[in-house]
Amino acid sequence: MLYLWEVSFLSNMEKHNLTMLNEFILMGITYRPELQAPLFGLFLIIYMMSVVGNLGIIILTMIDSKLQTPMYFFLRHLAITDLGYSTTVGPKMLVNFLVDENTVSYYFCATQLASFIMFMISELYILSAMSYDRYAAICNPLLYTVIMSQRTCWVLVTIPYLYGTFVSLLVTMKIFNLSFCGYNVIRHFYCDCLPLLSLLCSNKHDIELIILIFAAFDCISSFLIVVVCYLLVLAAILRMNSAEGRHKAFSTCGSHLTVVVVFYGTLTFMYMQRKSSHSINIDKVASIFYTLVIPMLNPLIYSLRNKNVKFALHRTWKKICNIFSTV
Repeated sequence: MLYLWEVSFLSNMEKHNLTMLNEFILMGITYRPELQAPLFGLFLIIYMMSVVGNLGIIILTMIDSKLQTPMYFFLRHLAITDLGYSTTVGPKMLVNFLVDENTVSYYFCATQLASFIMFMISELYILSAMSYDRYAAICNPLLYTVIMSQRTCWVLVTIPYLYGTFVSLLVTMKIFNLSFCGYNVIRHFYCDCLPLLSLLCSNKHDIELIILIFAAFDCISSFLIVVVCYLLVLAAILRMNSAEGRHKAFSTCGSHLTVVVVFYGTLTFMYMQRKSSHSINIDKVASIFYTLVIPMLNPLIYSLRNKNVKFALHRTWKKICNIFSTV
């Protein structure tokens, strides 16, 4: 049934003149009309929770004096990247549930692809920077303020943003400087590298190699940093004599480890499958998880597992209530 619908859908697109390509058609998440309204409601709730949660983390870590430490500085930038790539995908996906033909302009598609790549790469290395911060705090507590100075913290977030911007512009320009042919239908709910590559009719070996090299380098290098840092942290914790000290050390790493496991686990599931076992629907579910669900979960993980965040939220709420009570 799905195959017949796709054949019909693609044949209807044959009328579009692709010699002067100025738009793409997103296939979307589902073709079934009865699922459009329920899925719109579900994803609207998920996206709004993501926006509120990540904006809350950003504002809280900026205004609360007790959260002016490197750990919460990196948490703020994690929230910025989560908010960035979920907003790159979410609003357009929600609009597509309400319209008959899910079209995006040529330039919007390029902008969406570049923004998504930039925020995803930045998040990978910000998670690595957070693991380095935990290593410095637990393995070198006496030198922590020296190692994680304000300048160091800014370097550790600025480099990922600049590098992510460079890679995103390189990949996007390489793809959109090539010729598209055949149908202009993207078998996804947003403009991503792999669905766009399938629409290219010129030689795409170079861009495929570039994407493969950068994807492998970014995932492996960032993950190795996390693994090495936490192996050193684990060794330091095991050397502690105090059970209370070990518990406190584990608790400071718990939220970050949870986020790392969820994020890298999803990416591994998405990109490490064999080509023969790939399914468009499975890829869409995995994409939904790391573009919308993970950005919603991260603020919840840090707010539910972190006492300092909960106390800061409580203090801020009391201040707001006091302001309104005096008005």
